[in-house]
Amino acid sequence: MSRVRPVPGGRAVEVEPERIEGWIARFADRHGAVDVQVSETEVEITANDGATATFTTRGGTSVTEVIEKLTEPRRIGLLLVRLGGHSIGVAFGGRVEVSTTDRKQVHGRIRAGGWSQQRFARRREGQARVALQAAADDVARVLVPRLSQLDGVVLGGDWQALDVLRNDRRLSGVFSKAEARVLDVPEPRRAVLDEAAQRARCVEIVIQDTRATGRESGRMDTGEGA
Repeated sequence: MSRVRPVPGGRAVEVEPERIEGWIARFADRHGAVDVQVSETEVEITANDGATATFTTRGGTSVTEVIEKLTEPRRIGLLLVRLGGHSIGVAFGGRVEVSTTDRKQVHGRIRAGGWSQQRFARRREGQARVALQAAADDVARVLVPRLSQLDGVVLGGDWQALDVLRNDRRLSGVFSKAEARVLDVPEPRRAVLDEAAQRARCVEIVIQDTRATGRESGRMDTGEGA
């Protein structure tokens, strides 16, 4: 599972909230002295070499208060889906409390032409519909009744599969609570869901340093070390 994803002008990294202060210090080590601005919903860090790092908050007027609020345990809905498989659950403080995981057979693509390919394509489309319907039904069963208890929803997996579920009217409340990020995950399994629960705690920091003048501006700021 990748904890770094590209964004226009840079990349976004996932950092555990209790490690943010240290991450900012290492960012300053690489890019020079930093100016930290805290607003009602965002922290913006600007370094001497032009690199910036921003992340959203849940309140606080200082970095210390921001981190305190970000480390508070939250109950999060998890929805991971790829064509043929899904894993859905509720996590609190990074630990899964309730979950369901399922997989349906969906054949891969073939290159052969003619009628056999068309029949195969129709069969594959039918399998995909069954798999995504099963995923939608499980979301409706596991997450929808618990919506009032959830502080947010974190999505993961395949964008196209998620878009199909997004069009299911039963699930509108789930997607209205979903964060903008979509976790990059392999085939959804219970172990993958457990890791997603930990990642859901993380803060996504957006780094834009393609125009920075520092000699290490292209280095990955994953927060894994100086």
